[in-house]
Amino acid sequence: MPHVQRSNLPRPLFEHLLERIKSRNVSADQLGLLAEWLDTRPEVPEGKWFKRFSGMMVCGEGELIKTFLQAGQAATGVEVK
Repeated sequence: MPHVQRSNLPRPLFEHLLERIKSRNVSADQLGLLAEWLDTRPEVPEGKWFKRFSGMMVCGEGELIKTFLQAGQAATGVEVK
C-alpha cells in the first residue's frame, strides 16, 4: 500500500489544494490535524480514499491528496483511519 506523498506534488494539484483550503475555509487547526496524521506516514489504498477530521475530509487517490471537503459533503472511496 502506498504512503501519502507530502512533497514534490504536481504544480496544478498543489494549486488546486490551496484553492480548496481557501474556498472551503479549512482552518489552521484542521491543517494541524492533517499534518499530525501525515507525520505518521499513513498507508492508503491504491484507489480512491478519504480521511475524516472533525471539521473537514481529505480525499485522495493512491499516494496523492486530491481535494478537501467540508464535513457535510459526501466523499467516495475507502475510509482510512
